[in-house]
Amino acid sequence: MTVTAPETTTVDRLARVITEVLAPTIWAVTMPFVFAIEQTRSLSGVWWALLACIPCALIPYGIVRYGVVRGTLTDHHIGRREQRRTPLLLAIASVLAGLILLWLLKAPSHLIGVIVLMLGVLTLVMLSNLVWKLSAHAAVAASSSTGLIWLFGPALLLVLVPVVAAVAWSRVRLADHTWLQVAAGTAGGAAVAVLLGPLFF
Repeated sequence: MTVTAPETTTVDRLARVITEVLAPTIWAVTMPFVFAIEQTRSLSGVWWALLACIPCALIPYGIVRYGVVRGTLTDHHIGRREQRRTPLLLAIASVLAGLILLWLLKAPSHLIGVIVLMLGVLTLVMLSNLVWKLSAHAAVAASSSTGLIWLFGPALLLVLVPVVAAVAWSRVRLADHTWLQVAAGTAGGAAVAVLLGPLFF
């Protein structure tokens, strides 16, 4: 069980802001818009992204919020490893269903690609969670950042490496993960995007 340190200092509060602003759900909402709009360069990209957000972000987030309200989950980041299995499996099912639907509807290939990245990272976190609490925050941030680098070029490293590092730091500062857990999440998330990125971008 993870014991969260009291957030009594400015540094603690900064860590909490980073953890919330760069949470997996935020990436899941943002990435479809970036990838779909970049490829289509039109309003159609917005509509594709909105459709993608339903199974890839809103439904998984709703599952977690429902669990918190019912009391089956202790918090919206699911800090206890033993509570993660069902929400992760349901999230994978939702994202997979969304991927199939968007593929059938002939959604932009970049949007399909970013959803495949999401599915890959979710699978990584779920499999790891069977034995160990790998950092989902770090994995999603690293995978998303690597996808953005595939799309826009290596110059983004200057911006995105500090972003991923800040996410990792915030999770350790808040005592939600160890440095080993965030390092593994970062490496795993980046590896998923490095392997899958060339297929789509």
